[in-house]
Amino acid sequence: MFIRAFSQRDLAPLTELTIETFRPFYEDSFRPLTGDVIFAIQHGNWRDDYRKQVAELHAPERHAYVAVAEAEDGIAGYVAWSVEPVGRKGSVAILAVSAKHRRHRVGTALCEHAFAQMRALGAELVEIGTGGDPFHAPARALYEQLGCTPFPAMVYFRQL
Repeated sequence: MFIRAFSQRDLAPLTELTIETFRPFYEDSFRPLTGDVIFAIQHGNWRDDYRKQVAELHAPERHAYVAVAEAEDGIAGYVAWSVEPVGRKGSVAILAVSAKHRRHRVGTALCEHAFAQMRALGAELVEIGTGGDPFHAPARALYEQLGCTPFPAMVYFRQL
């Protein structure tokens, strides 16, 4: 596996990887927990939302970058991050690893790559977030293994 910079030809496969990676969260976790009405309002267009978001992740003019992990059989995952040059803060927007490449340190390598790039751009702090639900448990474990400090936060939804 090697990590390389994003190129425009990556857009379609990264978009599909993102949708594939997060489908279980939206369809098997969030929808059953909140119900169809809240799901429709909050995340009813989640696939289209990702199509738009992924297309905008790599924008060096806005200090936003994407790195892609490639394995022998294709794209293994990617990480998207940004840096606030004045605030000395970096932020990871998305980390996605294909199902067949999970548990092979791809996520670790991508995060360490992004952290090093942020440091090189002047960041002294990185923010990386994830959910508190069972779907996101592997991400929480990874971030804590990388030395990140969790800060508890809760989001509540209620149908009116």
